Order: sequence, then structure tokens, then C-alpha cells
Amino acid sequence: MDYIRRYLDEVQEIAALVNGKAIERLVDLLCETRRREGRVFFLGVGGGAGHASHAVNDFRKIAGMECYAPSDNVSELTARINDDGWKSCYANWLRGSRLREGDVVFVFSVGGGDASRGVSANLVEALKLAQSVGARIAGIVGRDGGYTAQVADACVVIPTISDDTVTAHTESFQAVIWHLLVSHPRLRRNEMKWEQVQCEGAERSFSIAMV
Repeated sequence: MDYIRRYLDEVQEIAALVNGKAIERLVDLLCETRRREGRVFFLGVGGGAGHASHAVNDFRKIAGMECYAPSDNVSELTARINDDGWKSCYANWLRGSRLREGDVVFVFSVGGGDASRGVSANLVEALKLAQSVGARIAGIVGRDGGYTAQVADACVVIPTISDDTVTAHTESFQAVIWHLLVSHPRLRRNEMKWEQVQCEGAERSFSIAMV
């Protein structure tokens, strides 16, 4: 019970500490990208890859944005890793997708990558490519933000409360924040199905009450 209480208390503390202005910058960047008909490429490894896939679904369906994730195509990704190596797999995938100015590379990562130590090297190389072609960079990352935070146009760094819960909280709040983004009034174009059902139900109830 001690760990459960501490973990949940940390959730509250992190929620209070997250930088709202940094989230607003992400909203601004994504709105501008959609206005310019740019694309968003979500990148992550491990849990971040899972977030990338989920985010592609929601941003396409709810926000009406053109989005992709290289980790969704296992055949191509593993072929690139096998033939060219891990370090270049995301960058080469983005080259194949003709990443260009006006697009956004959006990273989900616990550490954000470290160029000098070769940590999450595939993310680092993808961000270097983004810089070289004039694409914008966004991220939701943990720890000190790493390479992603250093080069990003908009980035949220999840505060660290305890060393033993960094990954768990970072990945949890990545989901919290990108769901905040996709449901934000400035980005949301289509209602989520459950909210739509609830609204329709409320309207029917109101009509019955008026009768």
C-alpha cells in the first residue's frame, strides 16, 4: 500500500507541475501544421511506439490531420533495420516518406535521446534529418528532455519525482497530454464517439423533459 499511495501522490504532483505553456506551444504548432496541410510523423520506441500508433489513429480521426508512424509498418521497419541498421531506420523511413518543410516529427521518448552516448540513436538521426529539411520538431519526453528537448520547436518535459518511477510516469503522462491535445477545442474537428453518444442522449432526454 505504501508504494501504491506514493505512486498516486506522484501522479497528482506531476499533473500540477506540468508546464501548461509548453502544451499550448504544441497546440499552436499542430494547428499551424494542419493549416499549412503539413503531415505529422509520430516516432517512439517501446511504449513510445505504442503511443505513436494510437496517436496516429486519434489525430487522423478526431483532429483531421494527416499522420503516420514508421513503427506501424513492421515489415518495412524490420527490413530497414536488417539491411541498414537500427540507427538509420527511422531517418531512412522518413526519407522514403519525403519528409519536408511544413511537416512535423513528433517524438515520444522517456529520455529524449542522447547523441553523444548513442542513446535512442534512431530518434536522434530522425531529428537531425528533420532539421536538415526544415521540418518542425515536437516531443513529449521525460528526464531532462535529452536531444529532443534541445532541438524541438515545442516540447513538454514530464517532471521527474522519483528515479524508480521515471519511465512509468513519463509514458503515462505522454498519453494524458496527447489526448489533451487531440481533444483540445482548437484541434478537435470531430467528436469522439462516446462523447457524441452522450450528447445525443442528453438531447433526447431534454426533448422528453420538454414534452
